Amino acid sequence: MKVTRRRALFYQRRTSNLYRLFGLAVFILAGAWVILRLHTGEIRNPFDPTPTATRTINSWVLEGEASFEAGNLPAAISAYQDAVKVDPSDTAALAELARIQTYSSRLLSNDTDRLARLTDALQSADQAKAIAPDDSNVLAIRAFVLDWNADPNLDPLRVGNETAARLIIEAEQEALHAIQVDGKNPLALAFYAEILIDEQKWTQAEPNIQSALQLGPQVMDVHRVNAYYLESIREYTLAIDEYRQALTSNPNLTFLYISIGHNYRALALNSPPQSQQQAAYYNQALDSYAKAVSLNVQLKISDPSPYLAIAKTYSQMGEFFASALNAQKAIALDPTNSDLYGQLGIIYKSGRNFETSIVALKCAVRGCTAAESCTARNGCPAGDPGNSIQPLLLNPVSAYYYLNYGSVLSAWPNLPGYCTEAVDVLTIVRNAYPNVSDITRNADVGLSICAGVKASWTQTPTPVGVPTSSVITMPAPYSTPTSAFLSTPPPYSTPTP
Repeated sequence: MKVTRRRALFYQRRTSNLYRLFGLAVFILAGAWVILRLHTGEIRNPFDPTPTATRTINSWVLEGEASFEAGNLPAAISAYQDAVKVDPSDTAALAELARIQTYSSRLLSNDTDRLARLTDALQSADQAKAIAPDDSNVLAIRAFVLDWNADPNLDPLRVGNETAARLIIEAEQEALHAIQVDGKNPLALAFYAEILIDEQKWTQAEPNIQSALQLGPQVMDVHRVNAYYLESIREYTLAIDEYRQALTSNPNLTFLYISIGHNYRALALNSPPQSQQQAAYYNQALDSYAKAVSLNVQLKISDPSPYLAIAKTYSQMGEFFASALNAQKAIALDPTNSDLYGQLGIIYKSGRNFETSIVALKCAVRGCTAAESCTARNGCPAGDPGNSIQPLLLNPVSAYYYLNYGSVLSAWPNLPGYCTEAVDVLTIVRNAYPNVSDITRNADVGLSICAGVKASWTQTPTPVGVPTSSVITMPAPYSTPTSAFLSTPPPYSTPTP
């Protein structure tokens, strides 16, 4: 018997659904389109990591703090600049950027670069104040930046009416505003004291720095300013102690070691000549400068200032060959720096290397060619053609180079061209500073020597060792036996507390 199956009792017969089929087809096509775009890179997988990790402002700030602690101020500036890019409204980052930019100006060896860095610092401080006009820390740091911008030696480089006198007044007003907002802010009190010191108001500065020390005994800036105060009243030993105290919180800041060296050098100058005490102070100064050199080498920072400080110390010690070698090393790190050539020229002149001092001083005062710059450096390394040097603008610092250049030229009044140049240079500097007795007195000496010399002379007696020429010539560099002087600074040793 045939029995028909009763399938309908257990399941329903399948039927086709056109809408379902259409949706499935659309889904398949969409998937194929996405896969194709992923393959070609037009669409990024949401689960893939981002090409460049997005860093928070805190990570940049931490990097900046670490770099500052390490003494690497260029790296600290870069990190804080990145932090400000992430959040341009973060006033704490802007203020710290301005502070570090200001301190870093101490590592720059010419006024043009120094002014540019201080201008950047002021822009950062201005930006912070625009956002937080009543923030005590912002106001204090802006006062600090304004004070360092008020260096009168920078005035010849400025445009408009932004003079040192106006800036120092604004700095004092800003510091007072910061103290008014928060009278217990140690930075505000310390920076106000520093401004008063620069205004030669030592009596007013002293209670402010003492209050800052009580409120912020662990703050580097406070001890630095106190050291500066002690230095300004010639308490050099106490100043050294305070600079060392500043180093306890920031042990890798090279400008603090340089300041310590300067104070040891001042103590040496005030000691009996040729005494053991004077020699000890000079050696301690060299130790401190050598520490700054060592830190710069570790951090791969090309900073000529420690070498220049070593050069000046050896010059004061009468060791002019060692002095010149260190000045030449400073120039090797910054070969277009006109001021360094002026410093080298002074060292040559002090060591009675008059011929080459003329070359170096000419680079600073008049500018010189690449070949002349090599002559001034006692020869450039193989493959180094030298650099064209631009003349320094006349200011109270460069006036010293003008006077020395003119005086060396006037030492040979019978050599054609030398007195012509000497009279021109000495007249320029004398007219620029008619009320500065030291400048007029020294300029008048050279001018009186050359008073009877005619620039049209064609035949004149030539001093021994000086080349004959109708114009100022660049003689071969003078050499001194290497055994006559120490050629390198002593190794660094940690000063005894």
